[in-house]
Amino acid sequence: MRIRYVAFILMSLLVVSCATSPTGRRQLIIVSEDTAIAASKQAYTEMLKPYADKGKLDTDPALKARVDRITGYLIAQAIQMRPETADWEWRIKIIDDPETVNAWAMAGGKMALYTGLVKKIQPSDDELAQVLGHEIAHALAKHSAEKMSIAMASSIGVAAVGVVAERKTLALSGAALAAALAVQKPNSRAAESEADEIGIELAAKAGYDPRAAITLWQKMAKVGGKGPPQFLSTHPSPDNREEMLASLVPGMLPYYNKKGQRPFYTLK
Repeated sequence: MRIRYVAFILMSLLVVSCATSPTGRRQLIIVSEDTAIAASKQAYTEMLKPYADKGKLDTDPALKARVDRITGYLIAQAIQMRPETADWEWRIKIIDDPETVNAWAMAGGKMALYTGLVKKIQPSDDELAQVLGHEIAHALAKHSAEKMSIAMASSIGVAAVGVVAERKTLALSGAALAAALAVQKPNSRAAESEADEIGIELAAKAGYDPRAAITLWQKMAKVGGKGPPQFLSTHPSPDNREEMLASLVPGMLPYYNKKGQRPFYTLK
């Protein structure tokens, strides 16, 4: 009977948990976005604490100002794409780690950028906007909630039964752990393509050259050392990524070339 009950719970969750991303892609969402945002808020603090304790957050005022400026224009466009995200507590912290080439975003607009990406890639503002736009796109498209949901669905119903037993709420400590792991797990190719598509649009509308998406990934591919940058392990690069981005550029140029002042979001 218990096996049948678990199967029934899983089937019920799968049936009622289909969602649609901003690009129209069907998603499995068992963990609600609100739950993912709450979990990410706790996970964000816990993940950054070791760096904060060592004085390794936002140590370069000039870089911080540059990143905040670019991010402010991108977030303003993200809010236009999904107006409800104006209520998010958007944050970005710069982690002083010159060897790590990485950036990530959690549900609710909690982001981090490692100094190693700036040091080793040497991105222009247009290229850095592609990195940050890509990360914001992951948040807009609910990719953290999606990865947490897929992990739950693949755990043979244990997590699903726990959700129902707790009236469809997750223990925050467990959910925070899941949110932290979601950042470190590779994104699916579908999620990556989606983040590329949304990110290049955000950047172009914010006034950053969409052609920089191509040069960014060319630079990323050349970063060597002991192995590929961490960014490429959590952001797997499809073989046709540059070709796909190049195909998007013509449609993005009108946004980039549009005259007039761009909206700006002031980060707290």
